[in-house]
Amino acid sequence: VQLQASGGGLVQPGGSLSLGCAASGTISRINTMAWYRQAPGKQRELVATITSGAMTNYVNSVKGRFTISRDNAKNTVYLQMNSLKSEDTAVYYCEADILDSRNDLWNPYWGQGTLVTVSS
Repeated sequence: VQLQASGGGLVQPGGSLSLGCAASGTISRINTMAWYRQAPGKQRELVATITSGAMTNYVNSVKGRFTISRDNAKNTVYLQMNSLKSEDTAVYYCEADILDSRNDLWNPYWGQGTLVTVSS
């Protein structure tokens, strides 16, 4: 099982960016999917989560600006980021709780991280 993140890059303050993360491999089911971020010199923080039933939750600092969504048919989670601020600059990681069909075990899997830089 692996997660492949895409998107990221450089954007000006106030701009928008979209991230995607596709899971592949021996997947039976995917439960909660999430985006985390880690800014330079800071701990990794949870940004947003979405359950298999599409219930979402956000850290306060991104509420109203970021939207998490998922396409269950494609095993993919997205993060639409609007009104970006300099403090959103970080490496963004996707995470998913996946039931592996090889051993019938639930485990968390992480994407490789994608850099988002908000700067003029």
